[in-house]
Amino acid sequence: MQIPEPYNQKNSLFNTMSRFIGAVNNMDQTVMVPSLLRDVEDVKTATESAANDGSGGGGDAFYVQDGDMYSSYVLLKSIRNNIEWGVLQGEEGRKEMVGVVGGGGGEEEEEEEEEEEDNDLEKQFHFHLRGLHAVLSKLTCKANTLTSRYKEEIGCRN
Repeated sequence: MQIPEPYNQKNSLFNTMSRFIGAVNNMDQTVMVPSLLRDVEDVKTATESAANDGSGGGGDAFYVQDGDMYSSYVLLKSIRNNIEWGVLQGEEGRKEMVGVVGGGGGEEEEEEEEEEEDNDLEKQFHFHLRGLHAVLSKLTCKANTLTSRYKEEIGCRN
């Protein structure tokens, strides 16, 4: 039996993560002297152009952050490492916090709770999947923008 391919794989979480990791790897290979980014302010023209357009937070508004591009560089690399290697710290604490669900109650009540929990888990999954996809897409754009800005700063134009 052959499993049909999804009609729109470009929006899969795996492809979104691959694009993000690729953009950060490209950024990492391009930025040879990360300390040069300390003097470069993060992109602020996005907010000004959004205000002029009257769109009230257009597509590029997520580039705006306080601080320099170096902090964005470090953040992007950290997120990439967490995706590639996993988040090890804190996992043990979360496992310990998951306790035994207390209480008595009848079997019917427990079955209803499990069914509600299953429905809730599916909703939570879809909510977080959409959020993760959106955040990774924005971070990918941020990595690409940082790479371009670094090239501008060192005088390398393509």
